[in-house]
Amino acid sequence: MAEHVLVIGGTGPTGIPLVNGLLQRGAHVTILHRGHHERRETPPQVAHLHHDPYDRDDLERALEGRRFDTVIAMYGRLRAVAAATKGRTGRFVSVGGVPAYRGWMNPGLFDPAGLPVPVSEEAATVADPSEDEKGWRVWRSEQAVFEAHPDATHFRYPYVYGPYQPVPREWLVVRRILDGRRRIVVADDGLTLHHYGYTENLAHALLCALDRPERAQGKVFNAADEEVLTCRQVIELIAHELDHPLEVVSLPFDLATPAWPFIGQPLPTHRVLDLSALTRDLGYRDAVPARAAVRRTARWLVAHRPAPGGDEERVLQDPFDYAAEDRLMDGWLQLRAGLVDPGFAVAPGFGLAYSGPGGRPRTMASFEL
Repeated sequence: MAEHVLVIGGTGPTGIPLVNGLLQRGAHVTILHRGHHERRETPPQVAHLHHDPYDRDDLERALEGRRFDTVIAMYGRLRAVAAATKGRTGRFVSVGGVPAYRGWMNPGLFDPAGLPVPVSEEAATVADPSEDEKGWRVWRSEQAVFEAHPDATHFRYPYVYGPYQPVPREWLVVRRILDGRRRIVVADDGLTLHHYGYTENLAHALLCALDRPERAQGKVFNAADEEVLTCRQVIELIAHELDHPLEVVSLPFDLATPAWPFIGQPLPTHRVLDLSALTRDLGYRDAVPARAAVRRTARWLVAHRPAPGGDEERVLQDPFDYAAEDRLMDGWLQLRAGLVDPGFAVAPGFGLAYSGPGGRPRTMASFEL
C-alpha cells in the first residue's frame, strides 16, 4: 500500500523537488501551505491543504481527524508543527538551520575568531541566547522536535540556492553582469569558504532519510553540497556561464564593503559543514554537482530576474552603487601601483617543500627509476 506523506510547505525552493521525488517513490502526497505560492511545477495529483503553519490553531484545524505515515516539516513554526503532529504520524522529518551551531552567526565567540572547520553534528550548539538569540531559538526548536517525536530525523540546512530562493546570493553577480559591469569587488581574493546547498541536493538528502529510515531515526544530519566553493569560484563560474568577462578586484576585507553582501557575515572566516554522517549513514551523494548547480542557478536568475529594489535586493542589502564601487576600485589600484618595492635582500619564497608553479627548480635534470 502506498505511503501517505504530508509535506508542510512543498512549494518552496527544496519543496518542489522533494514532492516530485516522493511521487516517483509511489507516495500519496499532500502539501500544507497558505496557498500564496502555487507552482506550475507541482503535479496535479498532489493534494493541497490551504492553512497557515505559523498559526497553531489553524494548523490544529487542518490536521483534525487526519493521520499520515510520514510528516515532513519544511515550513512554518517548527515547534508548533512538531506539537500539532504528535500522535498523527509514524515518522517525522524536519528541517532547521545551521545557526544552531555556536559561532555560525557569531564567529567572534571563538579565540582566535572563526568557526572550527569542518563543523560536525556533535559541535557545540547555542545554549546561551545572549551569545546569539536567533541561533538559540533554532536550537530550541530542534529540542522541541525530539521532545514531541523522539525518533524524528532532523536536518540542518545552510543557505539554499537555486530556483525560487528568496535570498539569491548569485543575483549579486548576475545583476552586475546584466548591467554590463566589467569589474567586481571581492574580499581577500574571494577565498572564503561558505557551505551552501542546491535545492535539488537538499531535497535529495531528505529523500535519502526516507529511503533508509532505520539509519535516520532519532538523528540530526548536516545537509549541503559535497563541494564547498570559495566566493571567487562562484563568481567565476557565473561569469563563465553567462559568457561575460568579469575582472575580480581583491581588497582587504575591511575595505571591500561592496563584497560584504556576498559574504554575508562580519568576518571572512570559513563556514564548512562535515557531511560524513550524511554520506555514510544515508548514502548521500550530490544529485547535481555544485559547479553545475551554480551555472544552472545563474541561468535561472537570468530568466527570472528579481525586481530592482524588490524584496530580494532589500534582504541582500546590496545598493548596487556602481559609481562608488568604481571610485573604491580605482583608488585601491592606484594605491597598489604606487607602492614602493621594499627591496628584500633575499626574496621570500614559498618554502623548499613546495614544488608547484613558482617553487624551487628541480635539483636533477632528469628522473630515473
